Amino acid sequence: MNAIPGAARAYICCAVLGALACVLPVSALPGPLDPDGPWPAVLLLGTLYALCEAPARCRFLGRSVRGSVPVTAGSFFPVLLTAAFLLPPAAAALVAVPGALCGRVAQRPAGIRRVWRAAQLAIATWAAAQAHRLLDGPAALGGTAHPGHAAPGIPDFPYALLPAGAGALAFCLVLSALDGGVFVTAERQPVRTAWRGLLGRSLAPYGAHALAGLMMAVLWRSPYGPLSALFVLLPMYISCWVFAQYHRERAAHQATIRALVQAVDLKDRYTRGHSERVGRASAMIARELGMDGERLEVLRFAGILHDVGKLGVPTRVLRKDGPLTPQERRVIELHPEYGHEIVRGIGFLGEARLAILHHHERIDGSGYPYGLAGAEIPEFARVVAVADAFDAMTSTRSYRRARPVATAVAELRRCAGTQFDPRMVRALVRALDRYGWQTAVTSDETGSGPEPPPHPPLEATPAVAAGALLGAPRKASGAPAAPRRDAPRKNVQPPPGPDTLRRTPPPGGRL
Repeated sequence: MNAIPGAARAYICCAVLGALACVLPVSALPGPLDPDGPWPAVLLLGTLYALCEAPARCRFLGRSVRGSVPVTAGSFFPVLLTAAFLLPPAAAALVAVPGALCGRVAQRPAGIRRVWRAAQLAIATWAAAQAHRLLDGPAALGGTAHPGHAAPGIPDFPYALLPAGAGALAFCLVLSALDGGVFVTAERQPVRTAWRGLLGRSLAPYGAHALAGLMMAVLWRSPYGPLSALFVLLPMYISCWVFAQYHRERAAHQATIRALVQAVDLKDRYTRGHSERVGRASAMIARELGMDGERLEVLRFAGILHDVGKLGVPTRVLRKDGPLTPQERRVIELHPEYGHEIVRGIGFLGEARLAILHHHERIDGSGYPYGLAGAEIPEFARVVAVADAFDAMTSTRSYRRARPVATAVAELRRCAGTQFDPRMVRALVRALDRYGWQTAVTSDETGSGPEPPPHPPLEATPAVAAGALLGAPRKASGAPAAPRRDAPRKNVQPPPGPDTLRRTPPPGGRL
């Protein structure tokens, strides 16, 4: 309780009082001995929901062979919606309480969090039952006969879907509203953003829960009785387990990415935080390009891991304070190929591997390692190149201050068509107009800034973007070549001036 702010405690107390107000009318219902009373169904559904939540706390039942919980909070909301469809509102609200109080809580203090969860679910279930009754849901399920509906005992489809949908919507609205209040009071999120996205993310899963709950309610009232309704839970549990496996796999992917990025940050301390920001900028560009969620996630991985090849570059070269010699430059320019080799066996990275290999190619063909040009450069690599240069320009380094976003955008536009894909530059500009960008301090010599200090990436030079660095022979076909250690490289000297790779401030204060 001490870890929860006073405003959040007051908010939870109000929610508990609201839940009590929802449950108290149950005392006016027929007694437990009345065969027409709701108590047998309340007992069965309440026990069922508690048993469904119990595996998450059980050392053996709640663990798969790999030792993780197969279901999460909310997996068995169909049981609560079944109660909302079958029982009076006060009785339905009571069904949620035992399971919520005995459910698994990941954070402490567990007691107050369980009380909050019980109050929240009781109010939401009560609201769902009220909405269901408002549209004659019990009659549509065959409870009673009335004009325009089927005879008693016969569900009225498709009309029964309407009150069930209304109940699910009320359930979703109440949970989203209460969750937003917790974000404001407990996590101190701004009011204007606390509820953003909560309802939209919940509608689809709660709609599926409503269909499962309606199926259980129909079977419950069928001649086969309550036992038949339990068969709905088996495929539901299996689907929850599969869904949890998917999230477990995603968590493993994230852990792999984090480990690689931490290794790069430890070796090349001057750009700590740079990789995460390049991943974020890459995702912003992807959204503007209309990429689907799966490709966007892989592109974000590409941005985060674009410099992983620095693990193969000698530390003395990465941390050198003065200008790089031509030989040191050639060593650093191998980092895309090193990176490709490091991630070659990580299957889930997909297109990200080519982005890591080719993010220093240039549209005019003078980039490296293979001198690809135009559409020969993979799309992901063209996105990461823009995101990488943009963050390099807008980050404060030990040798220069961060450039304003407007200046960085102007530089990207200047280099569009020669170094960068103009389409990717336009997408980034639109994303910046829409979302903005928070610059960061990335040199640990500055000792301040919103992010831990970091280090200048290879391309963080003047014209930044810049760096007409070494290129390699272009292939005749549009397919990117496989990385080769002995691939011939063009003996192109970098142009003098701001495009020369340096670790010292560029002359004339240019980017």
